[in-house]
Order: sequence, then C-alpha cells, then structure tokens
Amino acid sequence: MPIPVGPPFDPELEGVLAALADKVPPTITAPMIEGFRAIPADPSVGGLIEQVGAVRDERTIAGYAGADVAVSVIRGPQRTPGPAIVYLHGGGMIFGNRFGGVGAYLPFIQSHGVVVVTVEYRLAPEHPDPVPVEDCFAAVQWVAKNAAELGVDPARLIVAGQSAGAGLAAGVALLARDRGGPAIAAQVLVSPMLDDRNDTVSAHQIDGIGVWDRSSNDTGWTALLGARRGGDDVAASAAPGRVEDLAGLPPAFISVGSAEVFRDEAVSYASRIWACGGVAELHVWPGGFHGFENFAPDARISRAAAAARDGWLARTLGD
Repeated sequence: MPIPVGPPFDPELEGVLAALADKVPPTITAPMIEGFRAIPADPSVGGLIEQVGAVRDERTIAGYAGADVAVSVIRGPQRTPGPAIVYLHGGGMIFGNRFGGVGAYLPFIQSHGVVVVTVEYRLAPEHPDPVPVEDCFAAVQWVAKNAAELGVDPARLIVAGQSAGAGLAAGVALLARDRGGPAIAAQVLVSPMLDDRNDTVSAHQIDGIGVWDRSSNDTGWTALLGARRGGDDVAASAAPGRVEDLAGLPPAFISVGSAEVFRDEAVSYASRIWACGGVAELHVWPGGFHGFENFAPDARISRAAAAARDGWLARTLGD
C-alpha cells in the first residue's frame, strides 16, 4: 500500500524551513556528525540563568561503568527543598550538548523553586547503547542520592527531554520502574525518539523534507544500536516505543508535530500508557516539523506548544 503524502507544514513555519535549508538539511548522514558536533553551546544560557536569579554549579558524576559524566546543577537561592528537573538534551543520540534546550525549564527555578540538572551523557557511535541511557539513569540516581545537598525534594523528581533526550527520559522512567527506583514523579517527552524500527506512516511521510527525516533517524539509530537496529535484540530502555507494558510509569506530557517523523510513535506511546491505566497528556501540533519550538520560538504554534508544556509542568509542580 503506497504511503500517503504527509500533512502540510504550518504556513508560518514553512518560511522558517526555507531559511534553515542550508544550515539544517532534512537528512543527516554519518559523515555529517562531526560538523554538527562543532556547533557551539547556546550562548544565551548564561544570561537566562542570571535572569532567573540562579547560579550554575559544575559537577562530575559516575556514569555507566563508572566513567566521568559532566552535569550542571542550576538553582536559585531558596533553602527549602524543591522539585528537580533532570534535563536530557536532543541531537539524535549523535550530537548536541547539555545546554541545548535547557532554557525552556529555567523559569521554573524562579517560579517554583526547581533545581535543574542537565546531563552531558555520552554520544553514539563512540558510546553505543546502553551508555547514553545508563549515563542518564546514573544522573537521576545521583540527584536522588544527593537530594539533601542539592536542595531537592526526592519525591518531586521529574525527567524531561526533547527528541533523543525525550527518548532517553522515557527509557530512564522505564529503568526506574523496573529497577525499583529512584521514584520519578513525572516525565516530559517533547518530540520523543522512541522506536528504532522507523517504519511508521509518519516516518515514511517525512523523508527528504522538514527537519530530521526518516534517513536521519536511520543514522541516529544505527549509531546507537549498530547491527541490532530493527532486530529482536533491542532493550526496552533503548527503544521505549517497542514496550507494550507501560503500566506503573509516572504521568507523562507528550508533545509532537503532525509533520515530523516521530508523530506516530509518540501518539502510540500515549495510547499504550492509557491502555495500561496510566496518565498522559498528548498534544499533536498541526503542521509542526521536528524541533519547531526551538527553530521558530515566536511562531504562533510554537508559543502555544510552549504554553501547553509550561501549563502542564506548573500543574504538576503544584499550581
């Protein structure tokens, strides 16, 4: 059966895509990884930290197999233990750094006394599965173990991520469930990268167009899993989209564009959480391409997506 043409991009976002074409092509191949890794960290993060009256504390923790992993602890002057958001950056498992996208969560330091911990998990292909998800799980364990020193209430620990980071956040939530902790209060999954099989309708529709197309997805999953990609020997924590039993997970916020590769796996993930009696809030943004909130933050649809995420987080944090 032929794959139907994908949904149109939001008209306001089409112009952004055209402007991005030279810098962010739809397809990212393995030889392009180093070039994307050379992109510097977001220079605005320092100013955003100052704006919310916070400071950044750099730490080194023990990641998977005891290797060093850098984390940044960003917190305000409050002394009462507050919630923690462990943030996991995007980049298809192959590039990106811990400051990419973290700015979205910094206002909650000021408004809700949140401590933000952002993780420099190691990247594929040099560090294939299970290294990235285990590094992230180690960071969550570290926050829980050191909650008193960090000013964190361990009962209010949230994992959040975008794209690959959202897939890792989902994987961490599954590991915490299956290993008996640490307790995770909620998970924020924005455009989550969940399923290495890459064979949904939306994956086939978004090929050669948009941002992070089906071929890019193959690049990322191959880097992470190698010859195991698409086969039977893939752990649930690596590809949460394969998991049928999603009972016992923390409440999830799931947000995705209708015109991106990850649409169908995100919708399926929310549906299976509901089928298992769990709690999920799902938003599918019409005409949104992958990462539209970052590339076009002032677009109407981006502002709506940010407001939905922030509103859910505020309710989860007690407002």
